[in-house]
Amino acid sequence: MQQISVSSELTELKHKSYLSENTILRYLAFSALYISEGIPIGITLFAIPAWLAMNNTSPIAISSYIAIITLPWTFKMILAPIIDRYTLLSLGRKRPWIIISQLGLIISFLAIGFVENPTSNLTGLMIVGFMTSFFGATQDIAIDGMAVDIIPEHQQARANGVMWGSRIIGQSLSLLIGTSLINIVGFTNAISSLALVVAILILVPICIRERPGEKLMPWTKGKASEISKNAQLSHWSDLLKSLFKVITLPSSIFLGTGIFITGTLSGIMTAFLPIFTVQELKWTNTDFSHVYSAATLVGGCFGMLIGGFLIDLLGTKKMITILLTLVMFLLIILGLSPNSWQNTTIIYGFVILYYLIITFFEIAVFASAMKLSWIKISATQFTLYMTLNNIGYALGAWLLGLLNENLSWGNILLCMAMFPLVAMLFYKMINAPKHMASIENF
Repeated sequence: MQQISVSSELTELKHKSYLSENTILRYLAFSALYISEGIPIGITLFAIPAWLAMNNTSPIAISSYIAIITLPWTFKMILAPIIDRYTLLSLGRKRPWIIISQLGLIISFLAIGFVENPTSNLTGLMIVGFMTSFFGATQDIAIDGMAVDIIPEHQQARANGVMWGSRIIGQSLSLLIGTSLINIVGFTNAISSLALVVAILILVPICIRERPGEKLMPWTKGKASEISKNAQLSHWSDLLKSLFKVITLPSSIFLGTGIFITGTLSGIMTAFLPIFTVQELKWTNTDFSHVYSAATLVGGCFGMLIGGFLIDLLGTKKMITILLTLVMFLLIILGLSPNSWQNTTIIYGFVILYYLIITFFEIAVFASAMKLSWIKISATQFTLYMTLNNIGYALGAWLLGLLNENLSWGNILLCMAMFPLVAMLFYKMINAPKHMASIENF
């Protein structure tokens, strides 16, 4: 009897070692994956622009750098159907892609540290930054697709809080630690140290499987699960027809438009903050990294702890409306009070409030995108929404250089305040129950 009991306990333990069967394991695994995704983003999108600004690189050059390295994130719509269409099902629908893309991410991220004279060699920096973003974007598609496949609908809001909070924490810690390391041990050693962390985190997708019965590696025992087989589309025509059906539904159009508009705002703000604080307010890159890291850490932690709970309590549409209204007024107030800009406490407060609000907003929007996604084309549809966000992001980074040439900083902030106002109109028109009912009738 004791042997039977031990055997059943081992079987149950093994059963719970799969993402589809274990809620806690899902939270831990997706947190680790999003942290590994956030680390290169914190360096390439935030630490390096602030470092360039401190070394007197022009705002146009910095904006161009940001626009170039964000371009691969706009290619996600090309990559996503490939990830949905081709995979090694015996290893899981998305896990093979996560492993391959993270290997590429490690190599390309490490290569950033070996660019000679990066402050005067922006072309070289852009090339390796572009490749880092390419593999990061590919990994992001696969992780998001696996989340849509694996996470039950009733857990999606809270899971989004944990996942997005983890990515924000990865970004902010890499910015804080990376900036300090750049100033202490030099550019190459700083990047190499952070690339080592990403390399260690690849053990998560290597060691954890999606569903029971799947192979751990191509040469080990196992087979594709029936759920994965049924969800997998085997013909391009089926995939494209399914995608067309779902993206032409009204709620998909409203969500996509809203995401594009708020993505543009995020792109402007990402380029705005390091240039505004370092070149206009005369901060150092360390000053910027400290306040940005503090702001995003606060946002990430609160997002992980209560983001999903607030979505469940208020509903996504109401929460999105409240948060965008707060962002709009925050931008207007700062834009109309230039005399307060030299007060460090006020600017710290603005940055912390902005990123706290934006973190909750992004959790709510991504939960909406996950809810509207059809499992048959999960990576492609979810990625379409994220691609619209990234296209807006790249456009916003480029727009900042244009706005900076023609407007004062105060007027730039007032222009930015128009984006959340317009986006709200589209988010309010989303009707998730009607959208899901339409999918069931396909």
